[in-house]
Amino acid sequence: MTPKIALLGAGSWGTALAILAARNGCQTLLWDHTPGHVETLSQQRENRRYLPGHAFPDHLSVTANLSEAAEFSPIVLVCVPSHAFQSTLAAIKPHLPNDTKIAWATKGFSPDGGQLLHQIVATTLSRQTSAAIISGPSFAQEVAAGLPTAITVASADADFAGQLAGLLHNAYFRTYTSTDLIGVEVGGAVKNVLAIAAGIADGLGFGANTRAALITRGLTEIIRLGVHLGGKQETFMGLAGLGDLILTCTDDQSRNRRFGLALGKGQNPKQAMADIGQEIEGICAARETHHLAQQHGIDMPITAQTYQVLYQGLAPIAAVQNLLARELKPEA
Repeated sequence: MTPKIALLGAGSWGTALAILAARNGCQTLLWDHTPGHVETLSQQRENRRYLPGHAFPDHLSVTANLSEAAEFSPIVLVCVPSHAFQSTLAAIKPHLPNDTKIAWATKGFSPDGGQLLHQIVATTLSRQTSAAIISGPSFAQEVAAGLPTAITVASADADFAGQLAGLLHNAYFRTYTSTDLIGVEVGGAVKNVLAIAAGIADGLGFGANTRAALITRGLTEIIRLGVHLGGKQETFMGLAGLGDLILTCTDDQSRNRRFGLALGKGQNPKQAMADIGQEIEGICAARETHHLAQQHGIDMPITAQTYQVLYQGLAPIAAVQNLLARELKPEA
């Protein structure tokens, strides 16, 4: 039988993954909540708004009917922003067959409490629901263009991780599996905060030395929080940790980095958000990561200064000065 997969969210990343699955021979259904957007996708057979230049394969169809998407496949892959994650699950729940497996490519925390997304799946659907996350260094444009990419599929259900990895894997898209849901989730969320910080530093005109130090010390912050929450340290040295962190901190395809660049150059945050025109996950993640760090007593100074820039009006240059003025201490 031809494998099937349904994807929820027709932004750039959801569209890229849908194109990937369809190229691999999967019957693929891409859902979006905006009927007008879906109609345009159907007519143009391309997502010219978020992923221009990449035609839809024959195996890819689109819909605005949520029940159709829920019943299409035993695997549903959620690709909506983190702030819409819980509401999307709640909306699809009445339509899901009992044996449906849920995966997500969303990176972030719950915006109202800082829960990890697998916890949202357990409370909104069921603790028995097979759940998996896709994460790693992967810009949508490069995946759609067929450029070599490697990602991690993490699940407590090793069979499901292998099944999902198999659907996505091909000659240019390599999938690794992991059982460390927590580590992969934390790495994917917090790296967006650090990408904003890296963008700010570059926008202020600092150099490669600053960027390298920020990435390295930022990784330390991810590890501190992730291990405390139950993640495995080796996960943070892999694709979903260090790999994704390097990608988002150093390349201007990253919306979070571009937002930070704008702030560092003195641009108004609202105008920077409007110019980018897509979700900037690091803004919400900065708030939730900072609150988690305070709640658990985790030292995350780069995150704290980024939070103050975003939510307390601290000038970017003052945030840098605050970091440099910290007392001397051993690196490890």
